[in-house]
Amino acid sequence: MILSFARVIKFSFQDIFRNIWLSLVTIIILILALFTVNMILVVKVVGDAAVGAIKDKIDINLFIKPDTSEKDIEILESRIRQISNVKETRYISKEEALILFKDKHQDNPEILQSLTELGQNPLTPTIIITPANLNEFDNLINQLNALDSNIIESKNFTNYESMLEKINSITERVSEAGIFLSTIFVFITLLVVYNSVRVAIYTHRREITIMRLVGASNWFIQMPYLFSSLIYSSIGVIVIMFLYYPFLALLQPYLKAFFVGYNVDLVNYFYSNIFTIFGTQFLVSAIIIMLASLLAVRKYSKS
Repeated sequence: MILSFARVIKFSFQDIFRNIWLSLVTIIILILALFTVNMILVVKVVGDAAVGAIKDKIDINLFIKPDTSEKDIEILESRIRQISNVKETRYISKEEALILFKDKHQDNPEILQSLTELGQNPLTPTIIITPANLNEFDNLINQLNALDSNIIESKNFTNYESMLEKINSITERVSEAGIFLSTIFVFITLLVVYNSVRVAIYTHRREITIMRLVGASNWFIQMPYLFSSLIYSSIGVIVIMFLYYPFLALLQPYLKAFFVGYNVDLVNYFYSNIFTIFGTQFLVSAIIIMLASLLAVRKYSKS
């Protein structure tokens, strides 16, 4: 059994090197398919990170009249906390708002100079409200609008729905395009593998005839071609791993610059899920290529 398996491996490698150009074409197309699949995964991870970043930034600002007493503000904040969909509230006084404003615009001397020329603090106290459930965001807005309080000067509601819809729309379109390209590459891979096995069997037709004459089983004749499928899949996945991590390393600085303050680390994500991601890709690609090989072997090895 061990000797037969060793011969299967030997014949499989002989077949790959005898038809080296077909083998290279098969591997290259498989690499392109895997690259497209991984790009879909990257788009999904980035899309989820973008949605999460927007959700974390969603809040409601209630601007309080400047002459309002601290006691009245505390009463209003207490009433807001009693609303069911309020996760938390944060009160920012005029003084704290001024400090935050100066920190935000510390690199813009013109704005700071204008603030100095005013001679007073133009900012108002603010109550920042974080919603507990974004699905009930509109209901929360209605409840806040219904608050009967004459100390509220204005309200600022973040329009998050349009942003989330745009991100989800872009993510879905890119994913659909990636799936379409992956399907094309898979179909081309099937055709290439099918024809490469057919060419290999035609090249080895005399050897196959001799094998049958000496009593070789169908398993022994067909297995080298099926084992070649595993080799193609292994090489394709290994190559895509070596290509993809440098690609992610080049992409990572741009993501960090875009998602400032958020931990969006694609390299770490792929490292953490390396066995799940590339193991699944190896199994799927091996199954697809083995099916194409099996169809060709069963059809042409009988002749």
